[in-house]
Amino acid sequence: MSVVLSSIRLGPQHAFRAPRTRLVSVLRAPARSLSAASAQPASPAKDSKRSGPASEQSVTPLSEDFSRWYLDVIREAQLADYGPVRGTMVIRPYGYALWERLQSWLDAALKEHGVQNAYFPQLIPMSFFEREAEHVEGFAPELAIVTRGGGKELEEPLALRPTSETIINSMFAKWVQSHRDLPMRLNQWANVHRWEMRTRPFVRTLEFLWQEGHTAHATPEEARAEAMAMLEVYREFAVTQAAMPVIAGRKSRIEQFAGANATFTIEAMMRDGRALQAGTTHDLGDNFSRAFGTQFSDAGGRLRHAHQASFGMSTRMVGGVVMSHGDDTGLRLPPRMAPLQVVLVPVAARGAAAAAVLAAVDAALVALRATGVRAQADVGTEKSPGWKFSHWEMKGVPLRIEIGPRDVASGTCAIARRDRPGKEGKEFGVPLAPELLVQEVLKRLDEVQAELLERATRFRDEHILDVSSHSQFLEVIEQGKWARGWWAGSDEQEVALKEESGATLRCFPLEQPGGGGTCFLTGKPADQVALFAKAY
Repeated sequence: MSVVLSSIRLGPQHAFRAPRTRLVSVLRAPARSLSAASAQPASPAKDSKRSGPASEQSVTPLSEDFSRWYLDVIREAQLADYGPVRGTMVIRPYGYALWERLQSWLDAALKEHGVQNAYFPQLIPMSFFEREAEHVEGFAPELAIVTRGGGKELEEPLALRPTSETIINSMFAKWVQSHRDLPMRLNQWANVHRWEMRTRPFVRTLEFLWQEGHTAHATPEEARAEAMAMLEVYREFAVTQAAMPVIAGRKSRIEQFAGANATFTIEAMMRDGRALQAGTTHDLGDNFSRAFGTQFSDAGGRLRHAHQASFGMSTRMVGGVVMSHGDDTGLRLPPRMAPLQVVLVPVAARGAAAAAVLAAVDAALVALRATGVRAQADVGTEKSPGWKFSHWEMKGVPLRIEIGPRDVASGTCAIARRDRPGKEGKEFGVPLAPELLVQEVLKRLDEVQAELLERATRFRDEHILDVSSHSQFLEVIEQGKWARGWWAGSDEQEVALKEESGATLRCFPLEQPGGGGTCFLTGKPADQVALFAKAY
């Protein structure tokens, strides 16, 4: 099989342009590691001594080098490893478990909204893109195109799925015939390929996992309402599950999906001050239905084009959780996202006391699991309790329960919170009786969840500054913060501002102050406030 890299460009999620190609053999692709923004990380082989279970290699301080810190945490917490092809990653079980937490919650939320899961082929005829190119101008990642299969040249090149608007709309044109077929709400959990040149694990890779929803409706109002409803689903997940205080808003014309009437986003602030687009929804109008001939007969028998919405969230949310909450010790996971919420560690369990300590650990484990707490006991004897403490702190487990001989004698235990390091987060004398212990654990899990959200919200609010002039804007962006100001600039001025500062217009927040103001760049009257920031 051969792959062609094309300059067909996709929008924030999608979009296409006629290809300009060069041929690359998959078998000869250089096996290079994923890179941070500007630095190449060490290869897996060079890191082999540092990447074993509970590695004792220290993590680069977050404040010293955020990119290196992120890569260190991904490695040491065993979330992912480098794939053999440059820009790809292997998601390890602990990292995939984080993705499964997102999948579980989001899949249930989508089904509650009436969305049904389906699956569409990964190989998409290039003619589909050429048909869409009449209506859409492109931007961002490059396509990988299959030109040979079964030892023969293909009659038509096939694109490895970068997104599925084209192939799904080809099926909508078959399935939507009457107003009785609407609304049609479909979602697929799939992998996609985008030939990125600069990559970062989870945040931007050549292949990643996501869900993409596609809907068809009878009216433009219904399509817009669908896009807004899905945006609220994403916002709720980010805030209530991932403890990420995202800002929901509308993208500018420059940043929206080329082919949509409007694009909506949830924007999250990472601990280095950069923005992360954590999920997007699109009001597609009837643009794609016209391109693919998706028509239905209304109640009066007249043929009309369907109106559509699409929406997607990907594995970049896993990277968002890491960069929103982590510290110099490693991960700090919100309990509702954590694959493992509680780890139990026996302490000083030697000799005759060992049996009683292990029995107490086992009883506590059974009680916690019976109430749905994701708990595990680390009872191995080859590592010291201190080593285990560091290991599970690196992996971000929200609570650690320590039980020793004295605890068994007194009917108590110690609980340490991951979000509060050292003595501040450790409490002794917690009742060991199963019912009381479960109550204490559940209470603390809620406290950790709430405190991580509160801390992230406080950090976000402290790093968003209002600007009223061009010079203030540049100063705020230089400080690594977000600039918020009244905006009435043109598309050309928005592009020029990005080239000058490196910051993009992240969104026009849905929550606006009302009234009007003066554009910080042009001095013209403005009726909306915009957020600008450097972003991933």
